[in-house]
Amino acid sequence: MTDLGPVAWPPVPTRTERLVLRESEARDRAAFIELSALPEVRTYLGGPRPRDELERAVPALPGRRPGLFVVDLDGAMIGVISLDRRGAERPGHVRPDAGEVELSYVFLPEAWGRGYAAEACAAVLGWFADAIPGEPVVLCTQTANVPSMRLAAKLGFIEVERFEEWGAEQWFGMWSPVAVSG
Repeated sequence: MTDLGPVAWPPVPTRTERLVLRESEARDRAAFIELSALPEVRTYLGGPRPRDELERAVPALPGRRPGLFVVDLDGAMIGVISLDRRGAERPGHVRPDAGEVELSYVFLPEAWGRGYAAEACAAVLGWFADAIPGEPVVLCTQTANVPSMRLAAKLGFIEVERFEEWGAEQWFGMWSPVAVSG
């Protein structure tokens, strides 16, 4: 994320019941490569990238930027959650000036189906609601990505619209800290 406004970065690691959300470290490099190379992870994200290309491209300290949280389980990275400003040129917005904060997530297959994504995303949304009170968060996923659709609903995202992008129907939703906490 290039602009989180007045938010200091990196935040203190956030602990949930089972996870730690933290800034990336050099030991996470192999997991970052896996997230981009595994076909099952990249099914709804444009497909996998060649591992040899990733080995050359991924820096020694990957993902070190504001808005990116490594999801850590027992000392190992199992996924990544990011908050990024959604580009004005993309479809799907809830504010006339665009630039909403968009939640994205990707997890290694061994972490699927255990509730880690819901636990970690809820913690990131809570952190964000405290950091920038009242600002909505958006999420976009392919309608074909049923697990991601279920997660969006579980997190409290409300459908705003559907549209075609990248050759597939996209679901676009919004989460508001006011609606969730009120």
